[in-house]
Amino acid sequence: MAVGMSRPRETHVAVARAGEGPGTAGEPAEGPDLGPVDATVDPDDLPDGLVIADETGRVICFNSAAARITAVPRTAALGRPLEHALPLEDLKGRRWWALTDPYGGLATRVGQPERNLLLPGGREVLVSARYVREHPTGPVRRLVVSLRGTEARRRSERSHAELIAIVAHELRSPLTSVKGFTATLLAKWERFTDDQKRLMLETVDADAGRVTRLIAELLDISRIDSGRLELRRQPVDLSAAVERHIQALTANGQTPDRFLVRTCQPLPAVWADPDKVDQVLGNLLENAVRHGEGTVTIEVAPAPAKSDEKGTAVTVSDEGPGIPEESMSRVFTRFWRGSKRGGTGLGLYIVKGIVEAHGGTITVGRGPGGGAEFRFILPVSTPAYLV
Repeated sequence: MAVGMSRPRETHVAVARAGEGPGTAGEPAEGPDLGPVDATVDPDDLPDGLVIADETGRVICFNSAAARITAVPRTAALGRPLEHALPLEDLKGRRWWALTDPYGGLATRVGQPERNLLLPGGREVLVSARYVREHPTGPVRRLVVSLRGTEARRRSERSHAELIAIVAHELRSPLTSVKGFTATLLAKWERFTDDQKRLMLETVDADAGRVTRLIAELLDISRIDSGRLELRRQPVDLSAAVERHIQALTANGQTPDRFLVRTCQPLPAVWADPDKVDQVLGNLLENAVRHGEGTVTIEVAPAPAKSDEKGTAVTVSDEGPGIPEESMSRVFTRFWRGSKRGGTGLGLYIVKGIVEAHGGTITVGRGPGGGAEFRFILPVSTPAYLV
């Protein structure tokens, strides 16, 4: 990275063209001509902190993000030795610049990977460094330091810790039940009647199902977060899928008059993953039955999807207390469980991920009956070979 500076506030960083390797800024790049580009970027436009020291180790660039992260004014840093302008220590309290010795260490080094270091006062910051040389084993001409706050990493760590805690809690209950019933049956099989054995085995089966569903949710989250959610698209009749789920709910004890289905024909033929669509419908209907009240209304109708593409909209609403206005923006985030406890709080996060993987959208609001209303739209997504 080449740096040209006339005055501290007007410092601009040269942008390497495509094809330039590390340490070759300013050399011609091989490859196609990309046309005219702005060759400079104002360091203050960068989202991360940028600190640059010259061959003598004095700071020649200290952008506004670096000033914000370190709480050191730009004027107090420019022109000072790097170890004084940016006094860093590792987590063991050792002075970082003396430890790494960027100007006097091995001439083959190219930089330092990102790591957690401490600013004066003990505040943590993520720091990485790049040693710029005119030739591979030459002296360091520029020391480029990148600074980032640790807030995003801490949020991610808290999210992971919360996920682990919830998973551990959700697994403990069914596994304790499975372990208890199987141990009891093995130890005292002859003492139980056939009806008692059946009850115990049905409980074990139900708890094993809970564990299986939880593991499936975790796998779905992993695929959604990494963008690896696979869809096996085929024609899906959303109206028929809704009817199947209602039949399953009534078979499990819900009264048929609890549900009202409205279908506006004709519906466009939607190409989607039928298993994933069933997962979305099952989650929304189960939430409406469990957390809502009164009649659960399901509407299936044609609707425009993104980019004016045809699609089908499914709306699920109930007549319960609904979702508070201040909570609606958090409904599709991880671990949101509303006022009623129970469950992992991952279902709606997965629903949103599945709908968006299909290229669709999902929203939440208040239904005509005052309860929660979820509406998702799936585009037709006809395969190219059929167009």
